[in-house]
Amino acid sequence: MIEISVPGFKSISVEHLVLDYNGTLAIDGMLLAGVGPTLNDLARHLSVHVITADTFGLAKEGLKDVMAKLTVLGSENQAEAKREYVRALGQENVVSIGNGRNDRLMLEASAIGIALIQAEGAAAATCQAADIVCLSILDALALLQKPKRLIATLRG
Repeated sequence: MIEISVPGFKSISVEHLVLDYNGTLAIDGMLLAGVGPTLNDLARHLSVHVITADTFGLAKEGLKDVMAKLTVLGSENQAEAKREYVRALGQENVVSIGNGRNDRLMLEASAIGIALIQAEGAAAATCQAADIVCLSILDALALLQKPKRLIATLRG
């Protein structure tokens, strides 16, 4: 668990990190450099979940050395399924990270939602639903490794 108290925003006990795969942790289905070790470091403090449509069919292989629960979604109602996944975990204890339009409801439901704009881009609706927008997954994950960065960004 990671305790974060942001003046003028909220205090949360982060227990779960929920992430999209393609466009977030991976580009063209390939896990980005440095992501695996960083997620494993965070997994010492948080339960890590990857929920994805797995567009390229490579998520299982890409995450084989990562301490994360992988959930692959069907082709229908993905945005709603991601939101319900977050709610089932206890949304007040979840930080989520994604970039696609199907991530917008997940980010909105989470205690803290982080949108990413990387090589795949980001859906405008997802950026609007987010509390924070980052330009790299490693920068986004560093916000949890160094929570004072979150405080500096979100304080009221």
